[in-house]
Amino acid sequence: MLKKERQAYILHQVNLHNKVLSSSLCTEINVSEDTIRRDLQELAEEGKVIKVHGGALSHSFNEVYYPMNGVYSLTEKKTIAQKAISLIENGMFVLTSGGTTILEMARSLPPQLKATFVSGSIPVILEYMHHPNIDVIMVGDKISKNSKITVGPDAISRIKQVKADICFLGTNAIDAEHGITDNDWEVVQVKRAMIESSKKVVCLAIAEKINTVQPISVCGLDKIDLLITELQPDDAVLEPYARAGVKLA
Repeated sequence: MLKKERQAYILHQVNLHNKVLSSSLCTEINVSEDTIRRDLQELAEEGKVIKVHGGALSHSFNEVYYPMNGVYSLTEKKTIAQKAISLIENGMFVLTSGGTTILEMARSLPPQLKATFVSGSIPVILEYMHHPNIDVIMVGDKISKNSKITVGPDAISRIKQVKADICFLGTNAIDAEHGITDNDWEVVQVKRAMIESSKKVVCLAIAEKINTVQPISVCGLDKIDLLITELQPDDAVLEPYARAGVKLA
């Protein structure tokens, strides 16, 4: 793979998954860590990514406030958000993780909705605060600078005290065999706690994240009640998930 092709691949992965690990890129592209390190450094110097220890971050994912015009696949995420909102009823306790799809859902909540939203995502909490009628509970602890979400034992303990009617889970990667996976250990622990504390778990994922895998397992498909993408539920890409018993929207 030529350098230009390699860096285009890296940039796409950063936009798709918000964060990339150097070790994973080495395996995927089959090049040395030194090569990946140089590529990330060049991309960072060009202002295309933010280089961090062990990998790189997307610029939009790194901001506390996500400008709408900087969000990857915004049209698709708007479609997913509208599907997700249709599941929320007045009086519900709703758990949400972080990420730009969840943020788009938060921005699109109807003003007349009266429900309680629980989250540790700083950008999402800030968006919920603009809503006139919902109650907002923030679970606190250490803040992950990379993901802008609270992590750690206290956050997990507080989540376990919640009995949510529904959980909306932003998704880094989902695969029929490996289930939901991620690349941030601390965020994974928070997502696992959210899943266990919810009556219904809804996974939100743009189609590009379907059939992709990250290094750390969040849960199997058996833990997911509903998968929402921008695709039609009968799309062939989603057939393996339907066969696994996951409802589609």
